[in-house]
Amino acid sequence: MDSIVQPTLAFIAAHSDWAAVVMFVTAFGESFAFLSLLFPGTTLLIAAGTLMADGTLPYLPVMAGAVLGATLGDSVSYWIGRRFGGGIARLWPFSRHPEMLPAGIRFFERHGGKSVAIGRFFGPIRAVIPLAAGLMRMPQGRFWLANVVSAVVWAPMLLFAGDAVGEAGDRLLGATNTFVLVFGGLTLVGIVGVIWALMRTARSRS
Repeated sequence: MDSIVQPTLAFIAAHSDWAAVVMFVTAFGESFAFLSLLFPGTTLLIAAGTLMADGTLPYLPVMAGAVLGATLGDSVSYWIGRRFGGGIARLWPFSRHPEMLPAGIRFFERHGGKSVAIGRFFGPIRAVIPLAAGLMRMPQGRFWLANVVSAVVWAPMLLFAGDAVGEAGDRLLGATNTFVLVFGGLTLVGIVGVIWALMRTARSRS
């Protein structure tokens, strides 16, 4: 994922006019069930927040792009679940990771409609919850409300987290050291998340 994150951040740092579009694609990829496993969206959003701290990126366009991307990603996942139902279990990534979709359905059954809102903040199953909501025929109005409200909170939360770390780090360490530290920390978190997912998969199969 380093090969995606570093060039992307370098691009938006050099072409701030494209930042909103890149953040839209980033949040969409993180939220869309069929891209989420391949897309380091959370890492990109937090790291982009560090660029907002030093004025490299504009606040409002970046936030608007991220919120819209997150909303659309969940919406498309919901529509696919509603339209195709259980047949999606035969498609990648669920054919390769058969525990993912049942985990999302169990989460939805446990928490009901509010799972769409709270599920966005649970990384391992974030993108599966809207798919499960569609599959379980959650009313569209309730889904849209939970989808939009959670996107308005989630995307700015990640950006502002990076912004706050970047501002504090610039004062203590300097901009370059801060970026390296944040990027390294996020990479470590990503590795831990992958190991956790593999352990869960092994446990469910045993």
